[in-house]
Amino acid sequence: MPNSPGMFDAFEEDIDRRINDFNDPRQEWRRLIAEFTATFFLVLVAAGVGMVADAYPGSISPAMKGAAIGLVIMAMILFVGKISGTHMNPAVTLAFALRGDFPWKRVPGYMAVQFAAGFLAAIVLTALVGVSASKGGSYPGADTSPLTAMFVEMLITFGLVSVVMGTASGAQSVGTFAAFGVGGFIALSAMWAGPLSGASMDPARTLGPNVIGGDLGPLWVYFVGPFAGAILAVGLAYVLRGHGGRLTTREVAEGILGGDGTQTPPPKG
Repeated sequence: MPNSPGMFDAFEEDIDRRINDFNDPRQEWRRLIAEFTATFFLVLVAAGVGMVADAYPGSISPAMKGAAIGLVIMAMILFVGKISGTHMNPAVTLAFALRGDFPWKRVPGYMAVQFAAGFLAAIVLTALVGVSASKGGSYPGADTSPLTAMFVEMLITFGLVSVVMGTASGAQSVGTFAAFGVGGFIALSAMWAGPLSGASMDPARTLGPNVIGGDLGPLWVYFVGPFAGAILAVGLAYVLRGHGGRLTTREVAEGILGGDGTQTPPPKG
């Protein structure tokens, strides 16, 4: 058939267009897989350092815990930042949506895979390390009240989300800037706030290990604190930068399939 090569080329072009068209809802599964994978490895490390430290006393210092979490954050942002935006945190997803940089219709899917990844990571760690996942959970320190822990979580999440949104704007919207900025902030926060509240800053990082470990603790602390901190960060972003929804920040928050920056993100909403 003389038209076969042309028909085949047209078919290939259609496949390429579908793969790289950010507006195509059929590609959402790729972004959800990326978000799930990034969150899984985040929780695997964040909860894993506590569980391994309990199984092998003296093997991991508090400073090493903070550094490990910061480094995995950097790696995941560089890994799939241009596919899913690497939120890895329901509080970050909420902040981007409130800011107008992430469509509300995609929020439930992102939060669902973030929480699912946290549960799976806790299950895998329990099987591999052989101690309760609660050893990698998030709980107030021995001398810290739940209310104080909530304010600590709110404060450090406020800082985290501010850094996330700041590195997603203007000239800072480069993967390495976000990776080092966000990873560095988390590492430093974990070093001082870890003994007070566990320095979770992430409901998905807390829920899985706490539930699988059978010790919920004051779970509300790790929902109210991070979500309140995220909302405050959105307010600060408005004061500093005005309204959200600009093309650059939407590309960073939503991810860009193909990673070349040539696609046009979908409308807000």
